[in-house]
Amino acid sequence: AQINLKIMMIKNAIDLAEIVACAGLAQNLAALRALSDEGIQKGHMKLHAVNIAKSVGAVGEEIEKVVERIVSENSIRMDRAEQVLNNLRENN
Repeated sequence: AQINLKIMMIKNAIDLAEIVACAGLAQNLAALRALSDEGIQKGHMKLHAVNIAKSVGAVGEEIEKVVERIVSENSIRMDRAEQVLNNLRENN
């Protein structure tokens, strides 16, 4: 800790507090930017869809088919996943 303080040329607790506050604000800004990025939102929704597909009983290749369908319909819900899974099984 002492070496870090020396490298940053921190002389007192106020300087350290200002650096910590700046680092925290930078992290918060980075988090907000990441959350607002469409790619992360899509990835999160796909992960959510996978969990829903598994929870309604989809296995193996069924999982990806159910996920693809409910994501494309923008209908990532348990009831819709169950309907899609039942239709897949009826048609096979």
